[in-house]
Parts: sequence; structure tokens; C-alpha cells
Amino acid sequence: MKLHHVLATSVMILSFVAGNALAEGDEAKKQSEIRKVTSGSLEKFYKADPTLEGKVAKAPGYGVFTTYGLSFLVGGAGGKGLVHNAKTGKDTFMDMAQASAGVQIGISESEILIVFESSGAMTKFVNSGWEFGAGGGAQAGARGKSMGAGGGQNVIADAQYYTLTKNGLQAGGAVAGTKFWKDKELN
Repeated sequence: MKLHHVLATSVMILSFVAGNALAEGDEAKKQSEIRKVTSGSLEKFYKADPTLEGKVAKAPGYGVFTTYGLSFLVGGAGGKGLVHNAKTGKDTFMDMAQASAGVQIGISESEILIVFESSGAMTKFVNSGWEFGAGGGAQAGARGKSMGAGGGQNVIADAQYYTLTKNGLQAGGAVAGTKFWKDKELN
């Protein structure tokens, strides 16, 4: 039960820190900043794997999130992003938090791209946003050049999941739970 409390506390702290990383200001300013970060993230993904641009263009929608995390046996990450509906042009602004436990150590800043394969998967993700994964491995990022696909570690039905490490080192095996939810302040 103590591990559960430590994980919950880690998630709350990191979510708070990541949520406050955006500049203070009104709703439109925050939305504009998230769109700017999203656009920059997409360019980095396209540079790392040029085939992603075609996949995103053909998809009914995509999600892009920037996350910040810290782990030492128990870890957590938090961040912000948006899900873009290609058919309607609507952006849904979202928050995310992750808790993990296992043999791990690291500090990381990552970008996540989710390419939805169906409108139903995108709608379900926006409305319920839960993702759970388990796995292991090592990933090092230098100047935003390390990228990996979800490979079963993070599972979202009818979607492809990609991670791009901005900086930092993440190594080990862990069981992680991730939650994405609508940002009530920005929607």
C-alpha cells in the first residue's frame, strides 16, 4: 500500500510541475503555446522518421504530448499536449501523468506522438484517455535524436505510439500506468 501512495504522490507532483511549466496567462495564450510546441514536435518526428509525415497526413487524427519525468526505482512523469481531429480541425487540449515502479533510474524530457488509425479510437482516447503498459529497455537521447515506437510497451487500440527523447537517459524495466485527460481549463 505504501508503494501506491508513493506512486500517486509522484504523479501529482510531476503533473503540477509540468502543468506550471507553461507560461502564466490567459487561455488563448496557453493554447497558442501548446500549438507551437506541437508543431515543433511534429517537425522533430518528421526529421527523425520522414515516413511519419505521410502517416499523420492520412490519419483521422493525432496526439502530441511533451512530458517531463524523474525516476529512481519509483518514477513519474507529467505533461501537456493536444489531440488534433483532422476531419473537423478541432484541437482538444489534454494533460497526462504517468507513474512507474521497477528497476529504473533517470531524468527525461520526451515527446510523444500518437497517430490514430480510426476516428473511434481517437474519440475513445479523448474521452477516456487511459493507457497502461509494461516493459523494459534502455533509451538515451542526445540532441533530440533518439526515437522508438511503442512496441507493445504502451498500448492504445487502433493507434501507433512513438516517443522521441529530447535529452536525458532512461534505462531499466518498469510497470507503468499512464493517464491522459482533457484539460478543463483550456477546452
